[in-house]
Amino acid sequence: MTVLPADTHVHSEYSWDTGGPRSSAAGTMERTCARAVRIGLPALVFTEHLDLTGWQASPEDFPEHERHLIDQNGFMQPPPMDVDGYLASIDRCRRLFPELQILTGVEFGQPHLDGRAARARVDLTTLDRVNGSLHTLPLGASRSEPVTLFRELTDPAAVIWMYLAEVPVMVDGGDFEVFTHLDYAVRSWPVAEHGPFDPRPFEDGFRQAMRTIAGSGRALEMNTAGRLQPWIPQWWAEEGGRAVSFGSDDHDGSGLAAHFLEAAAHLEHLGFRPGRRAADFWTR
Repeated sequence: MTVLPADTHVHSEYSWDTGGPRSSAAGTMERTCARAVRIGLPALVFTEHLDLTGWQASPEDFPEHERHLIDQNGFMQPPPMDVDGYLASIDRCRRLFPELQILTGVEFGQPHLDGRAARARVDLTTLDRVNGSLHTLPLGASRSEPVTLFRELTDPAAVIWMYLAEVPVMVDGGDFEVFTHLDYAVRSWPVAEHGPFDPRPFEDGFRQAMRTIAGSGRALEMNTAGRLQPWIPQWWAEEGGRAVSFGSDDHDGSGLAAHFLEAAAHLEHLGFRPGRRAADFWTR
């Protein structure tokens, strides 16, 4: 029987891309917890964005409520995470929803670049989960997200290869437990101009990235935002991956644990099994 895994990649009003705790997103954490109880989710981890170094961006790539964060020079600088407010909200939700395991965490963007700055803001060792994300890549003297690079570079394959080349750099120099959404660059692949993304031309690169992550002892996240790409768990298992987590990347409660049963069945077929506690990694 397939077990519903914990959702270990969830955002609330304490993530800058929801608008912040003073925006219309206020109360998202409580609403998400209430929905988790309704759907029978055993546990979830609120992994709020911890992004410290900004990047070059275009307003058209962001929803309207985030565009004010881009200055006149096209530089996006996310606001700092309200750590105290976040922890107070976690404590409140634990009291309101005692039947739900609610864990703390961050989604640490570019941890290989900002370790010192992150430690000055939050003690990562006190958190239950640190997800590591590669959201930006070098472009000239600054960095940009893949969606921008796909416009700036004539060859879209070059963006994917740039992303894969930085994975081992992040693994070697970053303080995190789980590598999240390894297909992040794929999400903004220019389908209209180049057709659907085909992972096969990049198979060697993805497999090498997975070997590097597996060799470091870290887990790979099975990110189900938009459904799980089936080649990811398959190649991960074949390249020696021993641990996975499940993450919906939900930002408002509506996508909580989306496609988890399908993803869990796929991982069970590959030999992964749940741990003793709901939020433990699935291992093989």
